Amino acid sequence: MRKFLLLALTAGCMTQVSAQKTDKLERPKLVVGIVVDQMRWDYLYRYYDRYTAGGFRRMMNEGYNCQNTMINYLPTFTGPGHASIYTGTVPAIHGIASNDWIDNRTGKEVYCVDDETVRTIGGGMEKTGMMSPRNMITTTITDELEIVTQRKAKVFGIGLKDRGSILPAGHAADAAFWFDDSSGNFITSTFYAKELPKWMQQFNDKRWTDTFMTKTWDLLYPANTYTNSTADNMNVEGKLPGEDSSVFPHKTPNIKGKGYYGIRYMPWGNTLTLAAAMACVKGEHMGADDVPDFLAITLSTTDYAGHNYGPDALEMEDMYLRLDMELAELMQYLDKQVGKGQYTVFLTADHGAAHNATYMKDLRIPSGTIPDKDANKGLHDYLKQTEGASELIRGMTNYQVYFDEEAIAKSSFDDERIKALVTQWLHSEEGVAYVVDMEDMDDAVVPETLRTMIVNGYYRERSGQLQIVMKPGWYSGHGETGTTHGGWNPYDAHIPLLWYGWGINKGQTYRTVNMTDIAPTLAALLHIQMPNGCIGNVISEVIKD
Repeated sequence: MRKFLLLALTAGCMTQVSAQKTDKLERPKLVVGIVVDQMRWDYLYRYYDRYTAGGFRRMMNEGYNCQNTMINYLPTFTGPGHASIYTGTVPAIHGIASNDWIDNRTGKEVYCVDDETVRTIGGGMEKTGMMSPRNMITTTITDELEIVTQRKAKVFGIGLKDRGSILPAGHAADAAFWFDDSSGNFITSTFYAKELPKWMQQFNDKRWTDTFMTKTWDLLYPANTYTNSTADNMNVEGKLPGEDSSVFPHKTPNIKGKGYYGIRYMPWGNTLTLAAAMACVKGEHMGADDVPDFLAITLSTTDYAGHNYGPDALEMEDMYLRLDMELAELMQYLDKQVGKGQYTVFLTADHGAAHNATYMKDLRIPSGTIPDKDANKGLHDYLKQTEGASELIRGMTNYQVYFDEEAIAKSSFDDERIKALVTQWLHSEEGVAYVVDMEDMDDAVVPETLRTMIVNGYYRERSGQLQIVMKPGWYSGHGETGTTHGGWNPYDAHIPLLWYGWGINKGQTYRTVNMTDIAPTLAALLHIQMPNGCIGNVISEVIKD
């Protein structure tokens, strides 16, 4: 009897082991990340009634909507946004402190994806392709996928902006592709490969860009049906280079710039990017096997147009209605190419945008602008007048003041006195709410939320010594038309976050989540390790049990 029981138990255990060996870890075949540059959260609802069933509304109604997703650092710009989404951490850790910064060791200006050690692949101007993710010092979720699959996963980044494709794709990606204005091609750098893949060469050879350069941007619908925007040709709207007014229609060939520059401001920029993304899925056979692949898409035209026209313009409503249709086409393509229910999509933004200050004043809402050039000149003149030495300041940018610490150390000036003088001058400027010493934040009298955002954005080698916090409705670095971003306010820091597809629940949450929670949620979905600098938390309610 004992022998029989032993044999029975052994057989049962062997059956269990055998079953475990045949069980397969379930993962999506493809993850598609979509970052819509400068997309305010409220665009989801401002134009909701006019969206199609298959674009934004498909993700909102059939997927999961994180309604209160916030950026948790300063400043809120494109480079830090893309890096933070994909690393799950903040500039203080991943190192992408802004789009551009002043290196405090050398005094040189640095662009976030500059890399002089690489060369352009795909044609165009040589400098355009001298880019890589080397300035980002942490891994991304895409890197972690490459690591865990022994680089069997296919990982690509695509966008008009170099930083919008490079930072999401990460260090270990198969490639990142961005747009070159001079040739009209998508290009890459020798950081990734010695030549473009055949499918991308064929895509460029089709000369989509030449076709788009002949197109005129007119409204999809009669102008009187655009009830969520201001009237056409408002005085707060910027004019595109080469145009006499900001009124529809806009003719792409009329826009002055190098080569195909005008496409960046037109809806065709999104069309081109999404067409390249679909060509990548097909050309690389993404989602065709059991190893999950990752495609990071950035849609940048919304940012170029947003800066020029502002968030309330007729152009922005039409831009998003067109984008909605193109997202529906992308989803339909993925349904056929990969299989409905076999892929996961998330859609978010790198930052939002402020309402135009003049427009806000017309509504009797406090607001204003401080042009960067005027502020820099004013501060230098003040230091020259009071101390006889304006060269102690390297510059004022990214809402930060960069001191020349080496020059101060060699001089007879006391750095604390210089900081105090600069702080005093800044506080005298209308629109400035707080000036925070980045190296002595304990004494800063600012709300705790702002303190945390400042700490999270401070990277010693690449950030200024003083952080300027503007009053609500105020911004710097921009003229009287259009808009910009960079602040802590909800219009800049409240972003959309939609999840759809494989492994995603249907529903929504209004609890606060952060941009840095996206990467760990993807890690949980894929059953892989979080990026090595990740500080975010899994949004557990997004994922199906």
